[in-house]
Amino acid sequence: MFDIESIIIRIPGFLFAITIHEYAHGWMALRKGDPTAYYAGRLTLNPIYHLDLFGTIALFLIGFGWAKPVPVNPGNLRDPQKDNLWISLAGPGSNMLCALIFGIIIRFLDFSGMAFYDTSSVSAVLVSMLIFAMQINIILAVFNMIPIPPLDGSHILEGLLPRESLGWYYRIERYGPMILMGIIMLGFITQVHILWIFISPFLRFFSYLFAGF
Repeated sequence: MFDIESIIIRIPGFLFAITIHEYAHGWMALRKGDPTAYYAGRLTLNPIYHLDLFGTIALFLIGFGWAKPVPVNPGNLRDPQKDNLWISLAGPGSNMLCALIFGIIIRFLDFSGMAFYDTSSVSAVLVSMLIFAMQINIILAVFNMIPIPPLDGSHILEGLLPRESLGWYYRIERYGPMILMGIIMLGFITQVHILWIFISPFLRFFSYLFAGF
C-alpha cells in the first residue's frame, strides 16, 4: 500500500545510503589506480549522479530501490582480482560504518522508546528518519554481501578464490543476475521472502549492537 509519510521518512536515509555506498566504491577504485568513476563524475556525494531510474521508481512502489553501479575498469588495476575485492568491500563497509554512527546518535539521544514511523511531531519524524537511516545502511550492506553476481559479495568471493578456481566461477557468474531476480520474484509470488529471511537476523543483531534496541 502506498504510504506517502513512510516514503518521505525513507527518502533521506535511502539517498544517503546508496550515495555513500557508490562513492566508497569509486573512492577505493581511484586509490587502487582506476580513475574511471572519477572521470565519469561518479566520485561525488551528490545523490543525483547515483540515482537509477528504475531503482528510484521501485523506491516509491515497493519501498526499496537501488543505485547505478559505479563503473570500474579492471584494466587499470594493479592486481585486478585483489583490488576488486577491496573496491567491492568498500561499499558495504561504508554502509556499516554509517549505520554505527547513526546507532551511536540514537543511543546518545535515547530514542529507543519512540515508535518507528511515528509522525505525530517533527521530533518524532526526525527520530524515525535516523532509525531508518541506520537500518537501511545495515540492510544495504548485508544484501550486497550475498555472494550472487552482480552483488558485491560475489566480487569479494572472487577475490578470495585461488586463481586456479576462477574458471568455474566465471562460468556460473553470468547466471547470477537471473538467479537473483528469480529469488526476488519468487518471494513476491509466494510471499516467502528468502532474502529477507537471510537479512533480518543481521538487521536485528546490528540494530541492537549499534543502537541498543
